[in-house]
Amino acid sequence: MGSLAYREDLGEEKNSAFTWELEANSRDYNSQFKEKSFLCWQRRKHKSNVIHTAKYNVFSFLPLNLYEQFHRVSNLYFLFIIILQGLPEISTLPWFTLFVPLICLLVIRATRDLVDDIGRHRSDRIINNRPCQTLVGKSFLWRKWEDLYVGDVVCLHKDNIVPADLLLLASTEPSSLCYVETADIDGETNLKFRQAPPVTHHELTSIRKMASFQGKVVCEEPNSRLHHFVGCLEWNGRKHPLDIGNVLLRGCKVRNTDTCYGLVIYAGFDTKIMRNCGKIHLKRSRIDRLLNRLVALVRRPRPPPSSSGPPFPSCAKIFLSLVLISVALSLGFWSKVKEFKAKHHYVSPRHVQSVAAETFLTFWGFFILLSVMVPMAMFIMVEFIYLGNSMFINWDVHMYYAPQDVPAKARSTSLNDQLGQVGYVFSDKTGTLTQNVMTFKKCCIAGIVYGPDDEEEAPCKGNPYLWNKFADGKFPYRNAELLRAVRGRTDEAVREFWRLLAICHTVMVQEKDPDQPVYQAASPDEEALVTAARNFGYVFVARTQDSITVMELGDKRVYQVLAMMDFNSMRKRMSVLVRNPEGAIYLYTKGADVVIFERLSKKGMTEWTTEEALASFAEETLRTLCLAYKRVDEDTYEEWRQRHREASLRLQNRAHALHQLLGATAIEDRLQDGVCDTIQCLKQGNIKVWVLTGDKQETAVNIGFACQLLSENMLILEEKEITRILEAYWGSNDGLLAGQGLLQSRFLQQTKVAMVINGEFLDQLLLSLRKEPRALVRDEDVDVDVEEAWQERGERTTDFLRAQRVSLMWRTLGIQLRGTGLGPRVKDSGARDGPEVRRERAFVELAARCQAVICCRVTPKQKALIVALVKKYQRAVTLAIGDGANDVNMIKTADVGVGLAGPEGMQAVQNSDYALAQFCFLKRLLLVHGRWSYVRVCKFLRYFVYKTLASMMAQVWFAFYSGFTAQPLYEGWFLALFNLLFSTLPVLYIGLFEQDVSAERSLELPQLYIAGQKDELFNYWVFLQALAHGTATSLVNFFVTLWVSHDSAGPTSFSDYQSFSVVVALSSLLSITMEAILIIKYWTVLSVLAIFLSFCFYVVVTWGCQSFWLFQISPENFPFLYADRNVLSHPSILLVILLNVSLNTLPTLALRVIYQALEKPRPKEVEEAPSEDITAVEPAPYLRRESRRRRSSYAFSHREGYAELITQGTILRRAPGVDNDLLMGQIIPCHEELSPSIQESPRCSRKMSLLGKTGHQHRGKVSSRDGGRAARRPQIPGSPRELAVRGVPGDVAGGAGGVTVVEGEGAGAVGVPPPPQQPADEGGKVSPVG
Repeated sequence: MGSLAYREDLGEEKNSAFTWELEANSRDYNSQFKEKSFLCWQRRKHKSNVIHTAKYNVFSFLPLNLYEQFHRVSNLYFLFIIILQGLPEISTLPWFTLFVPLICLLVIRATRDLVDDIGRHRSDRIINNRPCQTLVGKSFLWRKWEDLYVGDVVCLHKDNIVPADLLLLASTEPSSLCYVETADIDGETNLKFRQAPPVTHHELTSIRKMASFQGKVVCEEPNSRLHHFVGCLEWNGRKHPLDIGNVLLRGCKVRNTDTCYGLVIYAGFDTKIMRNCGKIHLKRSRIDRLLNRLVALVRRPRPPPSSSGPPFPSCAKIFLSLVLISVALSLGFWSKVKEFKAKHHYVSPRHVQSVAAETFLTFWGFFILLSVMVPMAMFIMVEFIYLGNSMFINWDVHMYYAPQDVPAKARSTSLNDQLGQVGYVFSDKTGTLTQNVMTFKKCCIAGIVYGPDDEEEAPCKGNPYLWNKFADGKFPYRNAELLRAVRGRTDEAVREFWRLLAICHTVMVQEKDPDQPVYQAASPDEEALVTAARNFGYVFVARTQDSITVMELGDKRVYQVLAMMDFNSMRKRMSVLVRNPEGAIYLYTKGADVVIFERLSKKGMTEWTTEEALASFAEETLRTLCLAYKRVDEDTYEEWRQRHREASLRLQNRAHALHQLLGATAIEDRLQDGVCDTIQCLKQGNIKVWVLTGDKQETAVNIGFACQLLSENMLILEEKEITRILEAYWGSNDGLLAGQGLLQSRFLQQTKVAMVINGEFLDQLLLSLRKEPRALVRDEDVDVDVEEAWQERGERTTDFLRAQRVSLMWRTLGIQLRGTGLGPRVKDSGARDGPEVRRERAFVELAARCQAVICCRVTPKQKALIVALVKKYQRAVTLAIGDGANDVNMIKTADVGVGLAGPEGMQAVQNSDYALAQFCFLKRLLLVHGRWSYVRVCKFLRYFVYKTLASMMAQVWFAFYSGFTAQPLYEGWFLALFNLLFSTLPVLYIGLFEQDVSAERSLELPQLYIAGQKDELFNYWVFLQALAHGTATSLVNFFVTLWVSHDSAGPTSFSDYQSFSVVVALSSLLSITMEAILIIKYWTVLSVLAIFLSFCFYVVVTWGCQSFWLFQISPENFPFLYADRNVLSHPSILLVILLNVSLNTLPTLALRVIYQALEKPRPKEVEEAPSEDITAVEPAPYLRRESRRRRSSYAFSHREGYAELITQGTILRRAPGVDNDLLMGQIIPCHEELSPSIQESPRCSRKMSLLGKTGHQHRGKVSSRDGGRAARRPQIPGSPRELAVRGVPGDVAGGAGGVTVVEGEGAGAVGVPPPPQQPADEGGKVSPVG
C-alpha cells in the first residue's frame, strides 16, 4: 500500500498547482484544453457532468463478464476438462456431463452481475436526468445534469441539489449568502453558509450582466479535499481570491435561499465528492478465495494471524493431486500394459499405438475421469446457498424498521459467509451511531435539578403547553413544577434563565406562520435550547442586525443588541450584551463550566449544587452548558466604550469580567436505539469497533462514552502518547526488548487502552496520508491546530515533568508490542520494508491492541485508507458502516460494506453490500445471519468434499484391477447425476437451513462468533480431514465389497462388473447419507423430506436408466439392464451393503463421542477488557481524562454560528424602529486597525468587551426536584475543585445558579486539558466581557 498511496499523494500534490483554467459562458474556450489519454491520443481536459458508476454496457457486458468469470481458476479448470472431453481418443465421460453445468454456473453468476449493474444504471440515469436551469444565451433554460459543462452558469432555487462544484456568483440573500445542507456529503444536517465574492455580488445584478460575464477562474486541479479550495477570479483586469467559502459542492442542498447563481468549476468525476467515492472493487469472500486456491496450483500466502490451520509452506491442491494421481496410474499402466495384453488377449486389438502413446492418452483419460473430484455441482449449489441466505436476510422481520418502512436488504449475494468472519467494524458517527437529533433533557436552575416527569406520576396526561400558542407540539420535555415556576413569574432566576436562552444565540427564524416560527441554526444544539425556551413561554420571534424580539409569556419585548460574541474553539462560550426595553444593560453568557466558573469570585451553595448537577449530567453523557448573566451599569458601559480597544489588548482586564451563575442545561444527542447493546455484543464477539468521523474530537469522544465504547477508567492515548510509544517501539534494542517483553507480558492485559486521533495526526504519521497538502487552505471550522497551540501554552511548564512520569509507560508499551510478537519481524521484513511501511505496521498493530479507536476530523479518503491499512497488516475481515456520501469510499474499500438508509440520502446504500435501517440491526446481521451463513457454508463444503471423495476415490482403486485402462467403475448416469440429484437435497438443506444454535442463543453467546474469525470451521486442516475421511470411506466400500465377492460364483454372487458397481455405488450413497444424518443438528420436516426425496430420486432414475425400453433404444448409453433389481433381490448382498455402511458410520460416531468427552473446555478466546476495578500501572493516572472535562465538551466542540454575519449586517437588515446612530459608535474596528498582536483572525473582529461590577446577590436553592426523582449527586471532595475560582482579583458578583442538559452528539469530550490558570490571549478575538 505504501507505494500505491505514495503515488496517489504525489498526484494530489501535483493537483494543488494552479493549472485548472476556465472561462464563464465560453464552451469554445474551455474545450480547447486537452490532456494525454493514450499514446498520442488526447481527450478533453474538462470532463462532462455525466456520471457512470456501472461496470458494463450493452456491448461490454458479455466479453467483460466472461473475462471476470474466467479469472476464477476453477472456471478455467472446468473449461479445460470440457475441451479434453471433446477428444474421442481420451474421453472417458460424455462431454455434456460437464458442459451443461458450466453453462448453468456462468449464466447464474452473469445474471446476478447483470441485475446488480442494472441497478447502477438506473441510479446513474436518475441522477444524470435531474433538471437544472442553465444560462443559454440571455435566458435560463431547463437542461439535464448530464448536459452541464465546465464554464456554464446555473441557477438554483431553494431545496435544489447542487449538480456540480460551483463558484457562487450571487444570490437573493443579503450579501449574496447561500445556506446549504451537506448531509449527503458529511452526514451533518446543520446549515452552513457560503458567500459570493464581493465583486460578483455587486456587479452581477441581472441576467443580462450574467450573460455577458466573461470572468476567468484559475484554480487547483480537481482533487479529493472536501474542505479546501484555492483559486482566483480574473475579471476586468483584476484578480480576486477564492476559497472554499465561495464554492458550492456537488451533492449539497440549497436551504433558506430563494435563488442563487453559480459557475461550474468541476463537473462529473472531477467534482470533489466523486473524487472521494473510490472505485468499485470486486469483493470475494475468504472461503471463495480459499476454494480458488484449492482448485489451482497456487502457492499459499502467509496464513493470517487468526488462522488456526497448520503453517504449511505449500499445500497440495486438488489440481495438483489429480495430476499426481493420474501420473501414478499412468505409470502403473506403463508397467502393466504388456502383462495385461498377454493375459487379456481379447483387448489387444484396441492398443494399436506404442506403449508411450497409450500411456500418454491413458494419463488424460484418468485426468478426465477424476475431474469429478472437483464437482461443478458444488459451485452451482454455493450460488443457490448464497442466494437463499440473502433472501433470509431480506425476510427477517426483526431487522425491519417500521417507522420508515425500511427492511434489511442484501444487495450482494456472495458475501454472506464473510459476515460471519468480521474482525473489525468501522463506523461513521453522525447518523450512524446517533440520530443527529438534539433533545432538551434536563436543566438545573439556582441549584434545583428539573428532570423529565415520570409518565406514570405526571399530574396530567395531556399537552401541558396548550396555554402557549407558540409551543412546539413535538417538544418531549415535561416538568410540571418548572412550568408552574415559569408561569408564576416570581422566581427571578427562572425568568433570567429562559430569557438568556431566548436571547443568547445565533438562531435564524423564518416567519412563515406568526404563531409557529421555524428556526434554522448553525447547530442542532442551539435549536434545541431555543425551542425549549419557546415552549416555556420565552419565544424568540425576530431579529435584526442590532435588535432581537422575544415574546415573554405573551408580552412582546425588543432588546437592543450592543455586542455579540460567538462560540469558537478558544472562547468556549457565547456572550451577548443587550439593552432591555427599560434601558438596563445586561450581559448574558453561556458556555463551558470551566470557563464560566473561573469567572466567579465566590463559590456558594448554589455553585456547589450546580457543579454536582453538572457531574451527574456528565455521567449520563449529556451535553451541558453553564448559563450566567450580570447587570452592567451605565457608568461602566460608558467607560468601556472609551477604552474598549485597550480592554481588548490587556489580558489582566479579563479578571473583572465576572458573571452571576444562573444554571446549566443538558441536551441529549440521541443515540440510535440499541447502539450500546450492539457495541457491547460485538466486543464480546471479539469484534473491534472503530469510529471514523469528520466531526470534532470532543464530540466524537463524548459519543464514545455515550455508546460505552469508552469508559471513565480507560487509558486514552492521544497524539503525543502515540508518538512516544512508537519512538520507544523503534528506538530500543531488539534483543533487550524481547527479553524484557516477557517480564511485562501482562501490562496491556491489566490496562484498558483506547486511542483517539485526528486526520492531521494521520497526515503527519503515515506516508499514505502525509503527502496530501492540507495546509494550503484552512477551513474556518477546522481549529484543531489553534486549540492544540492554546493547550500547549498552558502545559509548557509541566511538560518536562509529565514526560518523566509517563516515560516508563511509553517504553513499556513499546516493549509489550515487541514482546507479544505484534511488532514487525525485523529480520524478516525490516530489511526489505522501508521505514514508512514499518511505521504504518507499527501504528496499526498498536491500534489493534486498543479496546477502542476513534479517528476524528478524517476525510473520506482517510477513512478508506485506514480500512485498507487494517486489511493489509491485520489480514482480518473488515466491515464499514455509514449513512452518507462521505462514507462511500470506506464502504467500497472494506470487505463488507453496510449502508444505513436514513435522512442523509441514499449514496451509502447504493454503494453498499447490505442495507439496514438502524445500526442496532448490525448485531443480528453479524451474530445471527453472518454466523449461520458461515457455519452453513463451511459444513456444506466439508460435507461436499467428503462425499465426493467417498464415492469417486473408488475409481482410483478400481484402476488397479482394470489394467489401468481408465474404465469407469460406476454407471455413466450415476456419475453424471450423483452430485446433481442423488445427494443434492441433504447437502442443500445443510447450506440453507442448518443451525447449531438458535438465533436467541447466538445473541446471548456472542463468543460463538470467534470460530469464524479464526477460520476454525473450514481451513486447510479441515479440508485435509475431509479428504482423509472420504478416502477411508471409499477404501471400505471398495475393498470390503471386493473381499466378500472374491472367488464367488452363482446366482447370489456379485463378482461381475455391473453387480460389483451397483454394490459399491449403493454403499457409497448410503454411507454419505448417514454422514449427513450425523452432522445435521437442526432437524425439521424439511431435513427428513430432503433425505427421503434423495432416495426416491435414486430409485426412480435408476429404474428408468436400467429399463428394457431405454436399453433397446441405446444399449451403449444404458448398458446396466436391471442391474439394481438383480442385486437387491438377494438378502446376502444387502447384508454386504449394511456391513459397509456400518463400518463407515460406527467408527466415525465413536471417535466423535470420545473426542467430545475428552475435549477440554474452550478457553476464553476474547481478550476481554479488564474489569472496572483493575487499576493501571503508576503512570496511568496522569493520562486518564476526568469526567468533569468531558461535561464541557459541547462548548469545546461548538461550531461558530452566524454572529459575525448578524453583527456585520451581512445576513440581516436593520429594523426601522431602532436608533442606529446610537449603535454606530459601538462597533469594534476591523482587524486592520488593531495591533498586530491580535490579528490572528482573517475576518473583521467585532467582539466587544465590557468591564463591570455589580453587587446583586441572588438567593440559592440546594433542594433538587428531578421530576419526582432525587437527582443523582456525586460526593464533593472536601477541598475546592479546580473548577472553583483560582484567586481571580476583582469585586465579587454573587448570583443564582442553574444548569441545563442537552443530550446529543456533541456532548462532553475526553482528552481536552483544562484551561490554564490565566486564560490565553485567544488571538484577540475574546473580550474581557465574554
